[in-house]
Order: sequence, then C-alpha cells, then structure tokens
Amino acid sequence: MALNIVLVEPEIPHNTGSIARTCALTGAVLHLVRPLGFSLTDKHLKRAGLDYWPLVKLEYYDSFEEVVEKNPDGDFYFATTKAEKNYSEFQYRDNSFFVFGKETKGLPESLINANIKHAIRIPMKKNIARSLNLSNSANIIIYEALRQLDYPGLE
Repeated sequence: MALNIVLVEPEIPHNTGSIARTCALTGAVLHLVRPLGFSLTDKHLKRAGLDYWPLVKLEYYDSFEEVVEKNPDGDFYFATTKAEKNYSEFQYRDNSFFVFGKETKGLPESLINANIKHAIRIPMKKNIARSLNLSNSANIIIYEALRQLDYPGLE
C-alpha cells in the first residue's frame, strides 16, 4: 500500500520538512521534482523534519514527466485553487499521487489544463488569501485518502 505526495519545485524548506514528517508517519512516499528552492542540507529543512528523515521514502526527479514515466500505473491528482471539484469528491486508491506546485506559483497552468479532470481543490473562503500553506494542504488531502482506504497500516 502506498500513497504518494509529489512536490514540483518546492521553494520553502519548512514546508518540505513538515510534509516529510507526515510521510514518515503515514507511510506515504515523498517525490521531489527539481529544481528545489533550498539545499537538502538546509538546517530549516532538517529541523522541520526532525529525526523522521531516515523513515521517509524519498524519490528525486529532474522533471514532472520523469515522475509519470517512472510511475505509469499511478493515479495522479493535481492540487490547485483553479480546480472545479473538491478533493473529497474523488475516490482514491493505492498508488494515488497527489501533486503540488511551488509555494509562490502553484502548478504550471499547462499541467493543470492537461489534467483538469483530475484537478482537486480544498474549499476555502475567497478574497481573503490566495491559498492554504503547502504542508497544511498536503496533510488535508493525504488524510482524506487514508480515511477512504481505512487508514491502512496506521493505528
């Protein structure tokens, strides 16, 4: 059983570290697409992930296309404020991949448009802020998928 979080060009080490901690505690795989906006030795990245880093299954890629190529059986979902459907309207399964863009720009519009039927959003008030924090968004969505799958391997 594996769920997956894909961060496309993440910029803020604290967010990636927090998401890595969630992955360690849930068994989700963390996929990082370069370029990264920080060094993997960044003290903030390590601090946010605490001592969970050895427990994280971590994969690196040079492009999003490489993620898809190496995971051809994956079900990909694209988190964006531009989606029409809420994340809770989908039925997730083993080998689902939740794709998030960089903190300042989100996912490229071309990627969203090419995958609009699998674009997901988290409901939130409009005209207050752009969106939730990346690590909060990843947590909300991964826990919905885990809930649907009856929290496999978790107690």
